[in-house]
Amino acid sequence: MELAYYSDYAVRLVNSEEPARNKDTLTSVEAVRALFGDSSPAARRATDADVTRFRSVRARLRAIFEAADTGDQTLAVDLLNSLLLEFPVSPQISGHDHLDEEGRPRWHMHLADHPSNATAGYAAIASMGLAFHLTEYGADRLGLCQAAPCRNAYLDTSTNRSRRYCSDRCATRANVAAYRARKRLEAERSESTGRSADSAQESRAGSEV
Repeated sequence: MELAYYSDYAVRLVNSEEPARNKDTLTSVEAVRALFGDSSPAARRATDADVTRFRSVRARLRAIFEAADTGDQTLAVDLLNSLLLEFPVSPQISGHDHLDEEGRPRWHMHLADHPSNATAGYAAIASMGLAFHLTEYGADRLGLCQAAPCRNAYLDTSTNRSRRYCSDRCATRANVAAYRARKRLEAERSESTGRSADSAQESRAGSEV
């Protein structure tokens, strides 16, 4: 498993809240466990106390995306480094689930779950995954959806750094809104041009009388 995979942990946590829509799905220990995935043994360590702790980490992760989205890469890195210091990871070599054609392990790096509590474990792997993504692709590849009022976080892996939306749904919604705005503007300009033409015609008619 590539370490960059863990950056999805950060995105999942950040997007458990949609501030502009006043929506928050992180309201129970079950919601905390769902962020890990059904097969994660670390999820079983989650308790009610982790709900508040997860929300605190979520706010700090969102601040990283917000800084990157506004172009303040230094702030984004500083905020991420703060999380990395507070929640260190335990890298391990693993290969038990990946065998080659001859049945030998395909060794790869794996981030071990932190033993203290669910929040520490999740924050550690989410922060390290985000750090790998940032150093591999650049801080400007951490974005917030431009389809208002969404503002969900996303990771841009496009070849031309062109991603602006968190999903195809938001991209379609934004394109439709932009199309309708152009049509309204064209209609307003046409109406304004028509009124100007009518006024000019009336003015000429009045001068001929």
